[in-house]
Amino acid sequence: MTPPNPQDFHRPTYHFLPAANWMNDPNGVIQWRGRYHLFFQYNPDGAYHANMHWGHAVSDDLLHWEELPIAIAPTPNSPDQGGIFSGCMVDGGGLPTAIYTGVNDDYSRQVQCLAFGNDDLTRWTKHGGNPVLSEIPAHCFQARDFRDPFVWHADDLWYMTVSGHIDGVGGAALLYCSKDLRAWKYLNPLFVGDRARHGYNFECVNFFPLGDKWVMIISSMFDGGGATVLALVGRYENHRFIPESETVYDAGYGYAPLTHVDDQGRRLIWAWLREGRGVDQQRAAGWSGAQAIPRLLSLDEHNRLCSEPVSELKALRRGGFHAEAGDLAEDVLPVGGLALDIEAEFDPALAETCGIELARSPDGGEQVAITYDAGTETLRVTRQYGGDVEALDSEAQGLAHRLDPGENLRLRILLDGSLIEAVANGRARVTSRFYPSSAESAGLRLINRAAAISLDVWEMASIG
Repeated sequence: MTPPNPQDFHRPTYHFLPAANWMNDPNGVIQWRGRYHLFFQYNPDGAYHANMHWGHAVSDDLLHWEELPIAIAPTPNSPDQGGIFSGCMVDGGGLPTAIYTGVNDDYSRQVQCLAFGNDDLTRWTKHGGNPVLSEIPAHCFQARDFRDPFVWHADDLWYMTVSGHIDGVGGAALLYCSKDLRAWKYLNPLFVGDRARHGYNFECVNFFPLGDKWVMIISSMFDGGGATVLALVGRYENHRFIPESETVYDAGYGYAPLTHVDDQGRRLIWAWLREGRGVDQQRAAGWSGAQAIPRLLSLDEHNRLCSEPVSELKALRRGGFHAEAGDLAEDVLPVGGLALDIEAEFDPALAETCGIELARSPDGGEQVAITYDAGTETLRVTRQYGGDVEALDSEAQGLAHRLDPGENLRLRILLDGSLIEAVANGRARVTSRFYPSSAESAGLRLINRAAAISLDVWEMASIG
């Protein structure tokens, strides 16, 4: 195991990641007795995907995290001997209950299991009757993809979706019910996707009410190796989901989101932020993956899914630079850094393209640009490196983003080492990764500053 380099300016400072090694999906997020508990896919052996355990961290404020010992580990000669895959956590009548996927050594058998926690969620006992669900419905015509349980309680019953696919058709979310979390009855497919539009296989499906609608978040795997996160809004009738609208939730490195409701009644969403560099570079760095800043979910007046970083994040802001239209004589800004929180507003009627460059080198040869093209109604992230990029992903990212009549472009951008989270008007999201060649690549530059209405930039305190 290679420990992380404390001088590693690519490593985030205000996003959570474990001290070392591989991390991916958030698992079992819950607020228990006032404290937020984050469980996550974790490999204790190194910064690569293998040997999945549930890591564990706890926070009082959603900002500062204490990493705790591993919560749930594989048990030899058991249904989870090959790994503890993703799942969720519920309050089972006062008993913290983790519902997760256990796998065998080659992942060919995936089953649903339970584990029960103590009062502070630091010790876990696996259910003696595991697995509680093991047989994939015959109509799926496949025997492998059956994972990532998501559970909720309604009408005196527990309901669970399990993610997978129907062979030859497309991704599917399968619906089950139970009185006691232990004995599960299959109901029907909650939703079956169109392979071309929704992917050939679903992972980490979340399904929950929001406002007067129901929302389904799907981590979708597509033919050719692509994967993205989709958000569908619609109705839930007779144990089936009827989508009324759909969009890409994240057109970047965010994946496998998990939602939960906290003590304030907020529906929060968490996500794994993947790497955009090669496996050898991840191993050399000694860490891989990070957690996105939790976001608050809501529906706007058009029933569009909106998300904003939790308000608690503002407590990390330091200093502050503010400018309004006409204040700046130069495109290059007098502030910068690699740990920033940025709020910017533009009038797209004043320029065909507008936005901001981040992590800009002094000569401008290296930078990442977040732009909006009014003509094509597209939010884009483009990355330009100054040196060798063979092991770095530098493809452009983007998604459609239509502004309402008279609506300005509002950008919220979180930059943290190599992480970038960009949200436009609360409803278009792109996460990205950028690995500058030098810590001096930290400048900011406005793109078509004549379109800028206002700009606020804060340096962010480290949570380490």
